Amino acid sequence: MASHRRPKQASRARVTVLTTAAAAAVVLSSQAANAAPAKPSKDEVKEQVDRLHHDAEIATEKYNGAKEKQGKLQKQVDQLQDKIAREQSDLNDLQSDIGTLASAQYRNGGVDPSLQLFLSADPDSYLDQASALDQVGAQQAESIKQIQDQKRVLDQEREEASDKLADLEKTRKELAKNKKSVQTKLKKAQDLLNTLTAEERAAMEAAEQERASRASERVDLGQSGGGDSGTVTGVPASQRASAALEAAKTKIGAPYVWGGTGPNSFDCSGLTSWAYQQAGVAIPRTSQEQANAGTRIPLSEAKPGDLVIQYGDFHHVGLYVGNGMQLHAPKPGASVRYETLSYMEPQFAVRI
Repeated sequence: MASHRRPKQASRARVTVLTTAAAAAVVLSSQAANAAPAKPSKDEVKEQVDRLHHDAEIATEKYNGAKEKQGKLQKQVDQLQDKIAREQSDLNDLQSDIGTLASAQYRNGGVDPSLQLFLSADPDSYLDQASALDQVGAQQAESIKQIQDQKRVLDQEREEASDKLADLEKTRKELAKNKKSVQTKLKKAQDLLNTLTAEERAAMEAAEQERASRASERVDLGQSGGGDSGTVTGVPASQRASAALEAAKTKIGAPYVWGGTGPNSFDCSGLTSWAYQQAGVAIPRTSQEQANAGTRIPLSEAKPGDLVIQYGDFHHVGLYVGNGMQLHAPKPGASVRYETLSYMEPQFAVRI
């Protein structure tokens, strides 16, 4: 027969031990959950800060594009509004003239023309008047046509102005969004840097300075004929390219400031557009537009003064100096300096 014994109950002592162990596990788990996350290392901070600065530069070029578009749209809107005001004034004058003509016709045309001729004491004089009235009628018809044409033009221009105002408002929102994106990323980068000690920050800055010094030495070697034989050095692409490069050299050490166009601070496309402006050449404001500002050429054919477009989305640009180097405004927290092209994923060169 089957046994129907009750299961043996755990001893009170064992239950107490298990309960205590479970409670301890809960406490330890809670403490682990509430424990502060581990502080990132200096290398981890640098990697994250570099990424944030990279993203901030992408947002900066979007901001630059939106700002330039805003300026163009605002100018177009102002010109349209001025034109509409002038043409409305002309239309008002035409409408006033047509009113005067209508009044004259009413005053002089109340009697049947044949009866007026029959009753006239001076038929020749009347015929002259009638001819004048016909001319007035033709003038009135022409004025009416002018008014209709003018109204059509005004309606079209008002619609165009309305569309541009809507586009302008959209661009302003885009500008504000990109500005906030830049500021947010830069704040996160600064917050990360603030987690480092003064010694760690100094070590990072020293490493940046050392790399910049090595880049300058490499440029000097290339210009003195000691550069890599596989790169084009020495002769600038053109006189204007030479002038632009020389102008940019005077700004070595100037700080990177997002949205900066000089003369005391720059972002990447701000430096290149300013440099070419000093050479008497106007090029677009953003790196993406500068990618299409001249003739694209392979990097292997680049000469000093050519633009060098970098990254797959073309969000960075510098000036080629030879020996595989560029002069550029690299990123937030840095200054205008020489840098190796391989450091920033170069795509192609642009000859202005």
